Amino acid sequence: MKLQILTTLAALAVAGAAFAQQPAPSPEMQAAREAMTKACAADMKTLCDGKEGREAMMCLVRDNADKASQPCKDAIAKMRAARQAAGGGGGAH
Repeated sequence: MKLQILTTLAALAVAGAAFAQQPAPSPEMQAAREAMTKACAADMKTLCDGKEGREAMMCLVRDNADKASQPCKDAIAKMRAARQAAGGGGGAH
């Protein structure tokens, strides 16, 4: 039992160190994220009410992008472009 706890704590420490080394988002990425949050607020409430964080983002971007308003679609496209420009090609598409 003690070994299992120590192993879990060690894994969490390694994961925390890896997370801490990730660079902060670029100003462009931060701006794109803020613009998307504003442009998609109404769509998020209508299409993904009750969801938060990553679950809400996946609900909107992956599951309901075709139902989003045009300003929200434009903001999602800009967010994807900022992510590509930053070299973070992964994520919700």
